[in-house]
Amino acid sequence: MPSNTADPNHVIGFPGGYTRSVGPVIGRFLSELRDGRMVGIRTAGGRVLVPPTEYDPDTGEDVTDEFVGVGPAGTVTTWSWVPRPAKEHPFDRPFAWALIRPDGADTALVHALDLGEFEPGAEPPKVLKTGLRVRPKWRAERTGTIGDIECFRPEVTMINPQAQLEFRLRGGRAMHRFLEGISQGRITGHRCPECGDVIVPMKGLCARDGVQTTEEVELPDTGTLTTFAVNNIPDPRAPDVPFVSGYVLLDGADVPMLTLVAGIPADQVRMGMRVKAAWRPREEWDASMNNIKWFEPIDEPDVPFEEIKDHL
Repeated sequence: MPSNTADPNHVIGFPGGYTRSVGPVIGRFLSELRDGRMVGIRTAGGRVLVPPTEYDPDTGEDVTDEFVGVGPAGTVTTWSWVPRPAKEHPFDRPFAWALIRPDGADTALVHALDLGEFEPGAEPPKVLKTGLRVRPKWRAERTGTIGDIECFRPEVTMINPQAQLEFRLRGGRAMHRFLEGISQGRITGHRCPECGDVIVPMKGLCARDGVQTTEEVELPDTGTLTTFAVNNIPDPRAPDVPFVSGYVLLDGADVPMLTLVAGIPADQVRMGMRVKAAWRPREEWDASMNNIKWFEPIDEPDVPFEEIKDHL
């Protein structure tokens, strides 16, 4: 009906609503939606149309009377991002309109795609792409309209459970002796009686020769960084992100030990760099490697690669 002619805004509507019969094909589709299911109709050529129509859009021929269950999951074939929804839209936050082809169908239907909470004007998220797998979110109360599907949402492909395992580790005799030295501010290793290599932390055996090791060797807390990795995932032991973890070959040792490296920007860390242990205050010491916060650079020339290449 037209509004008051003095008002520049006009409205066209149907008092009481617009009533039409839906016929057996669309009626079946809407009835299945009301019951929380999706169906398509098979054409004479074998294609499955969703939403179903009474005729094949390619040939104009009548469809068969074979209804086919489809979905409910489907695949996004194309999409359009809505960064600033209008009041007529189904969401008051950014969302997408998408063409979604239900599994088992040959055509797609258009529907709203909910990707989560976003600020108005937000750019489309990286997860939104052609090929995205989605599932419908059904309304609790359904009446037999396409609106019985509130929206589609991405399938769950990842979870991030918060997992934590607490345990106590009791070291053997060699590790006990090593940590005893650490608790006193000393770093000790074992010398192999066969090859003569000094192994730190000491383990009580030589992995190369398979023999028991017992001779203790006290080592300085200085060494050379042989190889390293820059890490961008936070770690409670690290000073900040990005941080560096690396293998330090202590002076007098033949096996490098894994430790943190700090006191220098991550992009300036290099192989062959000379480093020294940064010990925590003595009152914080216990029988653990936490006594050493990390290794940091010292003012000495880098060691040439040729001298450390066999320890990488």
